[in-house]
Amino acid sequence: MLEHFFPELKRWAEEFVQEHGYTALFILSFTESIMQPVPPYPFIVSAPIFKLSPYTAGFVAFAGNILGALVAYYLARILGEAFVRKVFGQRLYLKGEALFNRYGFWAVLIGEPYKLVCWLAGLFHMPLWSFILASLIARAIRIGIFVFFGDVLEKFIN
Repeated sequence: MLEHFFPELKRWAEEFVQEHGYTALFILSFTESIMQPVPPYPFIVSAPIFKLSPYTAGFVAFAGNILGALVAYYLARILGEAFVRKVFGQRLYLKGEALFNRYGFWAVLIGEPYKLVCWLAGLFHMPLWSFILASLIARAIRIGIFVFFGDVLEKFIN
């Protein structure tokens, strides 16, 4: 789907990972938690094609996602509601606000897009440790699924 909206960005991300491997995957994962639209998941599944380990790719993406999430959390606290509304738009902000106010911890655990959840957690002053715990669980499960499929692909290729 991404290739339909951002074909140049998709092509750039593929070349970036091909050239820089795990470093590129970390940067993509880190920035994806903050704002950019390229998720790390296709690169975890296709890690063997890029001559990367799906397990290491998953760990690197996990670390990048969590660190980026903390940045988004604190940016929301610093920049405030007006900035978050402007960046995400009124409609998405209101949907996220309703979801977050109703479910709190669970919104972070199951919420997507993750970047919006990270910003809202900071904006609505969710306790940091609750945010971190929910993020660790959510990202570990989500990324773990992609690592599994990357492992299957690696076995199929070899």
